[in-house]
Amino acid sequence: MPTKHASIKDLRKSAKRQAKNNRVRMHVKQTLRKSKDLLAKGDIAGAKKEAVKFQQIADKASKGQAMSKNAARRRKSSLMKAISKAEKK
Repeated sequence: MPTKHASIKDLRKSAKRQAKNNRVRMHVKQTLRKSKDLLAKGDIAGAKKEAVKFQQIADKASKGQAMSKNAARRRKSSLMKAISKAEKK
């Protein structure tokens, strides 16, 4: 446990930031899972709508450094690839 006032404050700040980042990451995961579930059910139109929401959320998460930009791009790319593959069938 830190003893200096500044160290205690830094600990509080880092705990708040960690909690916020965890909330954002969970939101990203939930929207990705929702769009993949819709895709698995065969609802391509619903999956596309959810994919747009996912892209916006992933961009905001990478902007706020809750996740890296490369991870956001990778997940968006794989989702769109899966949607286009389902459309061709």
